[in-house]
Amino acid sequence: MTTLRRMSEEEFVQYHDFSIAAYAKEKVAAGNWTEEEALEKAKTSHEELLPDGRHTEDHFLYTILNEKDENVGALWICKQSPDKAFIYDIRVSDDYQGQGHGKKAMILAEEEARKIGVQRIGLHVFGHNTVARKLYENLSYKTTNVVMEKDLPAKNEEYTQKNP
Repeated sequence: MTTLRRMSEEEFVQYHDFSIAAYAKEKVAAGNWTEEEALEKAKTSHEELLPDGRHTEDHFLYTILNEKDENVGALWICKQSPDKAFIYDIRVSDDYQGQGHGKKAMILAEEEARKIGVQRIGLHVFGHNTVARKLYENLSYKTTNVVMEKDLPAKNEEYTQKNP
């Protein structure tokens, strides 16, 4: 059985360091940032979002626990407005993926969002994270925006091949 518990200070320190590195890696994979700038930008982003750490107002950080009360991941929810929450992060440790913890944690996130008085919940998912996208779609999350990019071929090679 998967459950949530508010993060302890020790858990927050471990999560925060890991989360910054993971976010930087995702932004590089998505082509948003270069490797050279990613870690510093991720740190800045987290500092802006969580100026008071786990005690930042309207931010709720949870440890995801399995049936043995083992830490299997983390969940970060923010109350963005009186009617909407946003999931900034949900992650299940590699050793515990594929066991249903992510799905259950998402359902529990919805329960926590109701407790803080909101009627809607949103999230961002990187386009290359197809496993997470499928999970969210299966939980009835709807796509609200799509941003697409394309690397352009050098010297119109692609256009010349298609239109000789």
